[in-house]
Amino acid sequence: MMEGSKATETSLDQIPDSATKRIYEAVKKIPKGHVATYGQVAEMAGNKRMSRAVGNALHHNPDPDNIPCFRVVNSKGYLSGNFAFGEGVQERLLREDGIEVRDGKVDLAVYGIDNINDLCSGKN
Repeated sequence: MMEGSKATETSLDQIPDSATKRIYEAVKKIPKGHVATYGQVAEMAGNKRMSRAVGNALHHNPDPDNIPCFRVVNSKGYLSGNFAFGEGVQERLLREDGIEVRDGKVDLAVYGIDNINDLCSGKN
């Protein structure tokens, strides 16, 4: 759970069907113990070219308890930085999720999601 969150699961229901809602739904599909890149989330949300929109949407996450934005890293596996979560929060949450973080980076070969298509079709 994210500290200080007061949002409920219904918060997402209040967002009209949009790219932002698709982004949040995609992030919810990232399994515990794994991460996805901004580009992968964009692709899962229907447009692989909207990586920046992913970052913006996650920065305004209305329900961090149910939308695990801490599982999203950049294309090289680096964490988002302290400005997004607060000092050490993303790293702590990833470690609690069973993900090893070294020097502010996650090994995508070990912890990255393998098959976006499976996540999109609900197989995972």
